[in-house]
This record gives sequence, structure tokens and C-alpha cells, in this order.
Amino acid sequence: MIKLPFKITLPKLRISPQSCLGIDIGTAFVKIVHLTKSGSRIKLENYGETSALALYEKPFRTFEKNTLLLSTSDIARVIKAILAEAKMKKKEAVFSIPDFSSFFTNFELPPMTKEELPQAVQFEAPQHIPLPLSEVTTDWQVIEGETVDKKGTGLKILLVAVPNEVIYQYREIANLSGLELQGLEAEAFSLSRAAIKEKDLKKVIAIIDIGAQSTTCSIIDKGILKLSHSFDIAGNELTQVLSKSLGINYQEAEEAKKKHGLKFPEGALSEEPLLNSRGGSFQKTTQTLTPVIDSIIIEVNRIFQNFYQVESQKIEKVILAGGTALIPGLLEYFSSSLKKEVEMLNSFSDIFYPPVLEKVLKEMGPSYAITVGAALRCLK
Repeated sequence: MIKLPFKITLPKLRISPQSCLGIDIGTAFVKIVHLTKSGSRIKLENYGETSALALYEKPFRTFEKNTLLLSTSDIARVIKAILAEAKMKKKEAVFSIPDFSSFFTNFELPPMTKEELPQAVQFEAPQHIPLPLSEVTTDWQVIEGETVDKKGTGLKILLVAVPNEVIYQYREIANLSGLELQGLEAEAFSLSRAAIKEKDLKKVIAIIDIGAQSTTCSIIDKGILKLSHSFDIAGNELTQVLSKSLGINYQEAEEAKKKHGLKFPEGALSEEPLLNSRGGSFQKTTQTLTPVIDSIIIEVNRIFQNFYQVESQKIEKVILAGGTALIPGLLEYFSSSLKKEVEMLNSFSDIFYPPVLEKVLKEMGPSYAITVGAALRCLK
């Protein structure tokens, strides 16, 4: 089983471990998935999503504010509408919290016993969190070393803190949506749960989640999350740059990004002026998007290098996730630039579903990873 340490402790609730909703309130979409477990088989019961721009002409959240932009009542209405449209009657749910609303840090402690550790972490935590402890909810886990006795090895602690304001918002959303909140967890842990398969448990894996508003790079070492870092270069910036460069509106730029991406049509010569409906070229789309993609790769390489300097370990494999990861040619470009094995995340690969959904779920796999991982928390 993958060790995923982070969880927000909630009052004891009635838990139905065999069936659960996973809910991801992203920048551009709210996504919900319903999974059930029978024996060792996990089954997809239903899923649904709604775009923020289709309803409110503004995103559900902003990176700058690190919080929800729309009111909790608005988001609750969106969730209730998805549940009603998809006929999902399940009430138990796990919500994911965006990594840019969470604070991750590592620190070291001297050898100590298991009984001494909680007090030591509580004493050390304020030195690593930029907010007063009274304003955040924290959780932690030992990611290196063992709590045997004072003669043992030193310990490395992963500490995660979430502002209480964010916790209160999600609790209110669950309440207004008529749902029973089973847990809250940072996206990195939901994502890891959906992405890391049995074959990868002995490897050092990087998961690069390219969403609409932010990109998150998480490094998993032997199934344990070692670090997670978010930065604000992602899908929206790609679309905005393309819109300005081609002189087309945002929606047309979004469509061009998804259609052309970084890849020429099969058989097309790079020097041919292949025009789109507004006079922009396939070449122009690729030339415009490439510098922004390069900025993401530069930041990812910086994270890899810092990890190597601290841990003396190299990344063995990269997994791409998030809706933006699906733009044509992106996987091949990352593989060539990073010079590593790169694969697209299929979050439904270990889940049973009707064969007729094979194609659509494979396409949805990267963007539903957080949602699936959140639901799996109740089942695994």
C-alpha cells in the first residue's frame, strides 16, 4: 500500500468505507467521481464535472488569493447540480485541497522515541511555518529514519499546514451540499494515490500536474511523498499567450491549444503555412507555446536538481497529469527535454468500468487523477 501521510483530522463521522465520492474544486472545473469497492475490485459508479466559466464567467479560485473566489454557496450549488445531473446519491465524500493553499516543508530531528516525537514536532513546527500555529491545521509524518530510541538514526519529518480559513470553507461547502465530509487532504496526496502503481513503488517518481492556474511538481520516493512544489505557470498562461500572439479571443486560443499544441499534423512539412480559421498557423501555435512550456521545464529541472543535492537521488520516471498535459506533443516534448521516461497518467487504469468507456476515460485520466485519488482514500 502506498504510504500517504497527510490527512486533516475531523470529528468522528459515520464512514462507509466501501463507497465514496472524490471531489476536486479546481480553478476551471469542479469534478466529482463515485467509486465503490467489492472485495479487491474497485468500480467506477459515475462521474461528472462543470466548468466555472460556463456558469459564472470567472474561475472558482485564484492562485494569488490561495483560496476560493466564488462564495461557498455558489460552489455548493455547482456540486449539487453535478450530483443531480449524474444521479449520484452517495453522501460520503473526500475533498482535495489545492497544493497552493497548503504549505509543505521538511525538517530534521535528532534520534528519539515514538513517545517523544509528537512534542518535538510541535516545538519545531513554528520555526518552519510562516503563519501562527493557531491559524493553521497541521499534520506530519516521518519520511526517513525510525523512532526506536535515542541511539537510533536522525529523523526527517514532512510537515503540512493548511490555513484554518480554507478548512472552514470546505466544511461549509460540504454542509451546504448535503454531504458527509469524510476527510480533506492536499492534492499531492490524492494525486500520488491515483498515480503510483505497484510497479513504481521502488522508484523515485516525479508527478507533474499541469492544471489551469498552477503546475505542481511532487516527488515520490518508494511510495512516500518527499516534496511538493507549486508554481503559477500553467494552462491559462498558455492560452493567454496564444490569444495575444494570434490575435484571437480566449476561447479560440483554448481550442487552438488543444487541437494543435506542440505537434504538426501527420505528414505536414514544418515550412508549410498551414492556416487555421483565423489566419494563425500550426507553426505559429507551436512557436508561441514552446517558450511557456520551456519555462515549466526549467522550473521542474530546478526542483529535480535541488532534490538531488539534498537527497543524492535522481528522478527515475516522470508522470504527467492535469488537463493541460493532454495538449498534442506535450508528452514527447517533456520526454525529449528532460531526457527521462515520461508517461501520461491514466487514473482509471486499475478501476473496473464498462468497456464502452475505455476511450473517454483514457482521455480523462490525467485530469481526473486528483478526484479519483480522493475517492480512493476511503476505499484503501
